Amino acid sequence: MDLKTRVPVATYVVAVSGGVDSVVLLDLLAQTDSRLIVAHFDHGIRHNSHEDAEFVKQLAAKYDVPYEEEQANLGPTASEEQARKARYEFLENTVKKHNAAAVITAHHQDDFIETSIINVLRGTGRHGLTSLKNRPGLLRPLLQIPKTELIAYANTNNISWKEDETNQDTKYLRNKVRLEIVPKMSTSQKSDWLAILEKMVTINEKLDTELTNALRRGLHKGQPVLSRHWFIMLPHIVAKEVLLVILRQIGAHDVDRKTIERLTVQIKTVPNGKVLEGAGVKIVLTKRSARFIAK
Repeated sequence: MDLKTRVPVATYVVAVSGGVDSVVLLDLLAQTDSRLIVAHFDHGIRHNSHEDAEFVKQLAAKYDVPYEEEQANLGPTASEEQARKARYEFLENTVKKHNAAAVITAHHQDDFIETSIINVLRGTGRHGLTSLKNRPGLLRPLLQIPKTELIAYANTNNISWKEDETNQDTKYLRNKVRLEIVPKMSTSQKSDWLAILEKMVTINEKLDTELTNALRRGLHKGQPVLSRHWFIMLPHIVAKEVLLVILRQIGAHDVDRKTIERLTVQIKTVPNGKVLEGAGVKIVLTKRSARFIAK
């Protein structure tokens, strides 16, 4: 597993939890010419999470790279979404502090499969199938590598890691999918599912390009101000896709199928003067337009 061809030389913040995935990622990146900053976020969900932080701190010292840490106190009742948001906020702040090119995470092929299944269950639509990918400011160079290969690499190279016992707690949806659904998939089923996901990446890119082009007729001078007449005349399924593109462009979050359906209907039918809310966005309705405002 050589990352030299997958990761351009630059300064990167490497998210290291202490698990096998991230410690292998750090070891592989340490063999490149990039400047690395190890970043560890202590969620404060487990009583002994400080042990992971100390482990990662020592790991950074071993590789002779800067170490950044943030301790939170989310508590054992914190949701996966709360933990994710807090972690990425810390990582983005660390990128700014060190003027880094991007964050690098250790998401791998198994994570890709798990995330797609989770998003299908949550009803996030076609984008949910391919949400785990590289994007500006965030690199995931291990996405094509199954976890078995990461564990084999760690064992072969005598790399130690820390196991997080909450990974066995099926109250979290990801763990339930990881422990109860994915293990029941055969090798051929995983291969077929990955092939579907790869096709969806291409399909989504083409659809998003077409929708973005169509939106030029519906938005006022490229601003997030939508012509209600134009929107009303769209077929319902197309209107929902258009709305999703707008929401993503202005940084909406927690976008699900029910929210998209509700807002689409409301933009088409609610009287002017009303203000809609959803997915972290306000939508101000007039007779002619729907103005989107990120909160």
